[in-house]
Amino acid sequence: MLKNIQEKLLFLYKFSRAPKQIGSLTPSSIFLAKKMLEPVKWNRVAHIAELGAGTGAITKHIAAANTEMAKVLLFEKDTLLRSNLAKSFSAYACYPDACELQEALHNEGIAHLDCILSGLPFFNFPQQLRDRLMEQIVTSLAPGGLFIAFQYSQQMKKQLSDLFEIEEIHYVPLNIPPAFVYVCRKR
Repeated sequence: MLKNIQEKLLFLYKFSRAPKQIGSLTPSSIFLAKKMLEPVKWNRVAHIAELGAGTGAITKHIAAANTEMAKVLLFEKDTLLRSNLAKSFSAYACYPDACELQEALHNEGIAHLDCILSGLPFFNFPQQLRDRLMEQIVTSLAPGGLFIAFQYSQQMKKQLSDLFEIEEIHYVPLNIPPAFVYVCRKR
């Protein structure tokens, strides 16, 4: 309970310092985490990445669901949050910049990812940064790979539909703020 409160306070503090980078007042809810992981077929996943891992609200559910022991890469720009992730999830490689996804894959000896989960607040980013991130994501995914992202609006729907086949969009009201989960597949 105390750890949960500390996590929420840290997240709120980080949001107050860099709202465009953090994107929310509070970490993702268990309901959002479960909806993000629901489409993942763990028996078919050898390599997975989480972009914008934050305090590990979704990461801890990856750790529980990853029964096939897929290699997990975490990306978090905030130095303190990334350091905490590295301590809490020492079996996972942690990187600072999702814009360098291809370089991280090269460092890890991974050709392609089977799945990418994203909590990045694309709405807060300039279009040029969104385009750069999407190029890295598309290039890094294996053909037929999943890109699962949550957003607080449907503002990314057009760009995602141009790049992927959107299989589903789920609304998750039990999150602060409520979120949309996009389940996208690389063509």
